[in-house]
Amino acid sequence: MKKIQMVDLQGQYAKIKDVVDPSIEEVMNSAAFINGPKVHQFQANLEKYLDVKHVIPCANGTDALQIAMMGLGLKPGDEVITADFTFAATVEVIALLQLTPVLVDVDPVTFNIDVEAIKKAITPKTKAIVPVHLFGLAADMDEIMALAKEHNLYVIEDNAQGIGANYTHADGSKTKTGAIGHVASTSFFPSKNLGCYGDGGAIFTNDDDLAHTIRGIVNHGMYKRYHHDVVGVNSRLDSIQAAVLDAKLSHLDTYNDARRTAARKYNEAFKNHSKITIPTGRDTCEGICDTCDCHVFHQYTLNLKDVDRDALVQHLNDKGIPCGVYYPIPLHLQKAYKDERYNEADFKVTNALVQSVISLPMHTELDDEQIDFITKTVLDFINE
Repeated sequence: MKKIQMVDLQGQYAKIKDVVDPSIEEVMNSAAFINGPKVHQFQANLEKYLDVKHVIPCANGTDALQIAMMGLGLKPGDEVITADFTFAATVEVIALLQLTPVLVDVDPVTFNIDVEAIKKAITPKTKAIVPVHLFGLAADMDEIMALAKEHNLYVIEDNAQGIGANYTHADGSKTKTGAIGHVASTSFFPSKNLGCYGDGGAIFTNDDDLAHTIRGIVNHGMYKRYHHDVVGVNSRLDSIQAAVLDAKLSHLDTYNDARRTAARKYNEAFKNHSKITIPTGRDTCEGICDTCDCHVFHQYTLNLKDVDRDALVQHLNDKGIPCGVYYPIPLHLQKAYKDERYNEADFKVTNALVQSVISLPMHTELDDEQIDFITKTVLDFINE
């Protein structure tokens, strides 16, 4: 059996090397390293894939989220609601802009932001909601958009883990995550479903005026060289990373299908176990349906009951199986984001999940032998 990795980027690269290498070489020969043709080509192709009017590439996913908020003109003290159970970057940029983070609990099944918790958190100071498509599962965007419309709020999708997922609306139509809210951000960190070989990110929007503003912000506030019309930053996707991403974009659906296939095999091994809750799709979908497109499994995460999760982590590591705990500390308990406004009773789900979740290896190159070994190792430990 080949070595098990949390994410096998070497194996993935080997399969597309004959496309990636010439694309990088093309950039090297052109010396168009910043904002070159490869960046524009990738931008156009991603706009077509997402069916969104504007993709604005930038340096990384955290910048993307920050720039999206800057583009909306949010002011210090404005409240922004987001999930307590997610990576810190989501709340980090809110604090950096001197906005007021408002953390709320998540749904115990999907792990995505709880719409009822959002409703309770809205105040006259609330200006935006940031749903995170956590672990690759689309959040409840119909309800979130309706709530935003009712209260005149912006919706900023954090699509760093969900690129390629579809959201099925109440009328049966489908929209790619990242193309639903007023603006969205994503990360192209190497381990993402669509990842480059360094850092990278992008902002998406269907709003022409907002896209214009954001294009200035990413480039020092310039639309014309040395004319700084807005306060900006230096955040650009370099041409080499764009070349990698463009080479991989045509494989994204295949990559996501491979992740879903691996997730189904995991689920089959763990189903009906009294101590294991397996991941599922949206709403009443049991397991992962044959036509699943709402989940792209950036992570495959189990929720354990009456299991020593940390001992299981050690056991898996001892057996050469990497795993992850996403996330071990709620954001509202992180030193940087603690606030006397928060009441522990409002975070029952998050406080439980940080003690009970474990993520198993998930990537495009997982094979049956590896999955069998991983699942047997987990079950042997739990069934002892």
